Amino acid sequence: MGDVRRLFGAGLLRAGSKRPLFHRGVSNQSGRLRAARICYPSFRTHSGRSKRMSPQIIVPSISVPAILGGCVIIAVVLLDAFETVVLPRRVTRHFRLTAWFYRRTWIPWMKIARRIQSPVRQQSFLGYFGPLSLILLLAFWATGLIFGFALLQYGVGGHEQLGNEPITFGRLVYHSGETFFTLGYGDIVPTSGGARALSVFEAGMGFAFLGVVIGYLPVVYGSFSKREIQISMLDARAGSPPTASELLVRLAGESETPGIDQTVLDEVLRDWERWAAELLESQLSYPVLSFFRSQHSNQSWQGALMTMLDVSSLVITGIDGIHPGQARLTFAMARHAAVDLAQVVNARYDPSAPDRLTDADFDILRETLASAGLKLRDSEEARQKLTKLRSMYEPYLQATAVNLMVSLPPWRHPAKTRDNWQAGPWDRMIQAKGLAILGQRPVRPGGAEDHF
Repeated sequence: MGDVRRLFGAGLLRAGSKRPLFHRGVSNQSGRLRAARICYPSFRTHSGRSKRMSPQIIVPSISVPAILGGCVIIAVVLLDAFETVVLPRRVTRHFRLTAWFYRRTWIPWMKIARRIQSPVRQQSFLGYFGPLSLILLLAFWATGLIFGFALLQYGVGGHEQLGNEPITFGRLVYHSGETFFTLGYGDIVPTSGGARALSVFEAGMGFAFLGVVIGYLPVVYGSFSKREIQISMLDARAGSPPTASELLVRLAGESETPGIDQTVLDEVLRDWERWAAELLESQLSYPVLSFFRSQHSNQSWQGALMTMLDVSSLVITGIDGIHPGQARLTFAMARHAAVDLAQVVNARYDPSAPDRLTDADFDILRETLASAGLKLRDSEEARQKLTKLRSMYEPYLQATAVNLMVSLPPWRHPAKTRDNWQAGPWDRMIQAKGLAILGQRPVRPGGAEDHF
């Protein structure tokens, strides 16, 4: 009883009683009160009689700017997450939080990558950005929501902390974080109705965010895997990196008669028309896929798209014995993908981009195709037609490749190159062993080569 008198004073005791009027406290094992709050104090009148007044209602202070700021931050983050994860179409608004995030992270990443001298290591370093940026984006959204709810809690007020310590904004950020991730330590307790409602809503938001993460990552990686299957199949058909001349020459070699089987070519072009449509749909819905790189450094979705546009352009320009019907459809779909995806990565037109096919290169290309029984038209009208077709897609893919630090394939390889399936990390060591068995002096094999 003495502890109570020292804490609350005799003036707060009920007349004729040894108990305080009303109090709430938290005690430890030694019985001492650590935190208490008096809810209904009594007052004496001038006549000396004790008169009970109506209960005092403690109204928490409200900060309107903090509430407005928290609402704006939460609304911006939720809208951006909805447009990025749920909305299946491109957003044309000038400012987007996700676009701002990728501009602020990709540019420094590129600057670091340019300092790496080895092309293989450089591509490996760039390959980390896509998956890592996806995780950082989710963390960025979570941080924004936690900070926004902390502002709301600060603006609404009505919190109590064990130990009766003062509630600061930093502690409310901590309270918002433990509520968002549903930890619930209970060291900070909301006491007003608004603060309690916000805590419940934020906990539900945390569960929803976890569901988005669980559902979003498999969809992104499923789309990436589907894209890469067709790119890997292009290795045996068009070389590594793929080129238009190599694809047409190999298709001509599969036919028993000189030239290309129309049915086989149309089937190949039809498959790539569908691939281009899926590429456009998936990377418009999930723009982060633009930063995901292929398994081999000499393969990319930009290179595959460029190769099929080159092939379609040659067929449309005119190759004797080949009908260009399916090539026109493939060109239209692939060009659509090239144009739209250039806008996704914020590409800019470069009038000084190098010419991929000079007149001398065109003559060599005609000779290469002629050696496989494919006669490409050489009239001035055909050259102008091919130039016009190239101008419809090359500037977009070249600008996209510059933004993403990707090398585009040429029209033809100046020298014979090995396909990825023909190379292996143990080839030199296997060759050295075979020479040793034959009694010849083997070349010192060294270590395993970098296959990727």
